[in-house]
Amino acid sequence: MESVVLDALDRQLIHALQLDGRASFSRIAAVLGSSDRTVARRYQRLRGAGVLRVVGLPDARRVGMVEWFVRIQCAPQAAMPVAAALVRRADTAWVGLSSGGTEITCVIQAREGSLNGSLLLPKLPRTASLTSVTAQCELRKVAGAAGWSGRTSALEPEQAAALARPVDPSRTVRLTEGDERLFGVLAGDGRAVVPDLAAATGWSQSSVRRRLEELRRAGALYFDIEIDPALYGRGFGAMLWLTVLPAELDRVTKALAAHPEVAYAAVTTGRSNVVAVVACRDADDLYGYLATRIGALPGVLGAETTPVTRYIKQAGTVLVPARRPGGLSRSAPPAAGPAPSPGPPC
Repeated sequence: MESVVLDALDRQLIHALQLDGRASFSRIAAVLGSSDRTVARRYQRLRGAGVLRVVGLPDARRVGMVEWFVRIQCAPQAAMPVAAALVRRADTAWVGLSSGGTEITCVIQAREGSLNGSLLLPKLPRTASLTSVTAQCELRKVAGAAGWSGRTSALEPEQAAALARPVDPSRTVRLTEGDERLFGVLAGDGRAVVPDLAAATGWSQSSVRRRLEELRRAGALYFDIEIDPALYGRGFGAMLWLTVLPAELDRVTKALAAHPEVAYAAVTTGRSNVVAVVACRDADDLYGYLATRIGALPGVLGAETTPVTRYIKQAGTVLVPARRPGGLSRSAPPAAGPAPSPGPPC
C-alpha cells in the first residue's frame, strides 16, 4: 500500500470536497488556482490509496429518521461476530470497536416516532457473551455536521464561499424507491457518474441530474469525506460520554464545536447526555485535552472516555478491506460483506 503524506494542495482538495463532494475538478481547480489535471490526479491518488472517499448520504432528520447511539458490552471473542452482524444491517450508520475490543459502539437509524426495524437483540448473533446493551437517542447535532474542523481549515474564506452550496430547509421532500437506489450507489461513491446513477435508478440522465439538485437543495442529500485522521497527525481517537447540567448544555456544546479535537458531537438522551468523537495526537494529548479543556467547562459533571481501537464501518457502505497507515484495518473483515444502504457520518 502506498504511503500517503498530505501536502497543502491535498488538504485544500479535501476541504473543497467536504464543501461540495460532486464539484467538478475544473471548478475546484479554478478555486484552488491549479489545473484540472493536477486536481484530478491528486484525487485519484488519494482514492486509489484507499485513504479518501466521498460518500453521498441522506440527512436523517430531513427524511423522517432519528438516530440512536447504541453501546454493546461483550466478551472480546464476541466483538467481531457482533460487529460484522451490525455492519450488514441497512440501518447502521457507524460501527466502531472501543475499550480494547470489549465494547461496540454504533449509530442506528429508525423512523421518527417508531423503533420498528431497529430492535437490536433479535438480530444479533445468539451469544451469552453480550453483557449489556444501552441506547441513547440523538436530540441534536452540535459539532461536525459540516465536517471535522481539523480537515476544513485549508481554504481561505473566499475560496470556501465559492464552493459552498445553498440549502433551503423550507423545501419538503418525499423519498421514492428510486431515491433509495440512488442513495445506495452514492453511499459507495459520492462521485459516481450520472450514467451509473441512471442505470441504478432506471431514470434518464436528465432526471438523475434534476433529482440530485432537488435533494441537495432541500438538504435531504449531503456529501461527506471519509479520511483517516492520522493523516492530519491525529491518529488517537476516542469517544467521550459527558454528563452535563441541562442549564449548561448550550454553553458546553458551543465550546465543543470550537475545539479542533472534536470531530463530532451531539446531545442525547440518557445519563451521559453529550457524546463526542475526538481525534488527538496520542494518549498524552488526550489527557491534556480532558484535563485542561473538558475539565474547565462549567456544568460538566462527569466524563467517561472510551478509546476507539478500530473503525469497522464509517459513513458509507463498506467496500473492500483497506489498510490505514501503520497497518490498522479501517473497514470490515471480508466475512462482513457490504452494507446495502447508507447512513450518516459520525
